[in-house]
Amino acid sequence: MSNCLFCRIVSGEIPSKMVYQDEQCMAFDDVNPQAPVHVLVIPRAHVESLQGFQTSETNLMGALLQGCREVAQLKGVSDSGYRVVANTGSSAGQTVFHMHFHVLGGRSFAWPPG
Repeated sequence: MSNCLFCRIVSGEIPSKMVYQDEQCMAFDDVNPQAPVHVLVIPRAHVESLQGFQTSETNLMGALLQGCREVAQLKGVSDSGYRVVANTGSSAGQTVFHMHFHVLGGRSFAWPPG
């Protein structure tokens, strides 16, 4: 999708601070971090949200979660703990409609989240 911010990052049209990438996903630092570690993990293919995944795409979902795990290790928060968040839809706070996980760490988090 030519007007999708994250598709433009995938294509290299918009630069990002890459943290991790493989053939199915890529991860980069959030430009508006909410924690000392705040990385977005996205599929290379455009999928609007968690609701947009097909049942047949479980391998891609697994690759995204593995990407979250790799990011936590690379950023040094795998032992201390980290949070993985996926906002789905406007009411949940999704602002970029290309599926992404937020990997947050480096500080304590409250529960329940806001």
